[in-house]
Amino acid sequence: MRDHPIPPVTEPQQYRAIGVVRGLYKPSDDDQLTRGTLIDAEGGEVETVVLGRVLTLMRRHLAMEQPHLWVVYPRSRDNDQLHLQIAGIWEPSTLSPDQPDLDDCLPEGDDYFSIRGELIFTKPETGELVVKVRQQPRADGSRPLPFKLQVKGELPLEHLRHFVSLDVRRQGQQLHLESHEVIAPMPTRGGKSRGSRGRAPARSRG
Repeated sequence: MRDHPIPPVTEPQQYRAIGVVRGLYKPSDDDQLTRGTLIDAEGGEVETVVLGRVLTLMRRHLAMEQPHLWVVYPRSRDNDQLHLQIAGIWEPSTLSPDQPDLDDCLPEGDDYFSIRGELIFTKPETGELVVKVRQQPRADGSRPLPFKLQVKGELPLEHLRHFVSLDVRRQGQQLHLESHEVIAPMPTRGGKSRGSRGRAPARSRG
């Protein structure tokens, strides 16, 4: 079993959007577990769906009346609402019965997200930015459409059209930037990169 639910990056410009949220999952319909709401410790609710491979785990191994640390994929809705897709659970103490002393907590803490993609919008004066994330081709060879994630935070205009790696924290319905790294400029249609390669120092986490 891995010692972290978010796998290490295998290439510099690897796209991803993944995080962990602790909460109680409440399905909209008791007979249909796939759609529902994730309720955090403060009572905040986030619209959530469950991906198919997690359903069996839920039914067979989890006490659904208790909160768990879910591994989730984030999506941004047009009305500034966060949407989550449950892709797994991080609970070694439950899922590794032969090692009951395993720690279910992570060094990054709850509500941490790793977002890697192209910075396509930034407005430092209002603390808004948007990252475009491309998805891996499906098993049948089709390629899902990229999606955009809205993040609260400041990134300079010169980082536009660069590949960035962001550490963010969920606060309610929003994702807030904690630290960032600029990986490289994105290639233009002619194949050349925009600007010079640069790297921004990551901000210290408060």
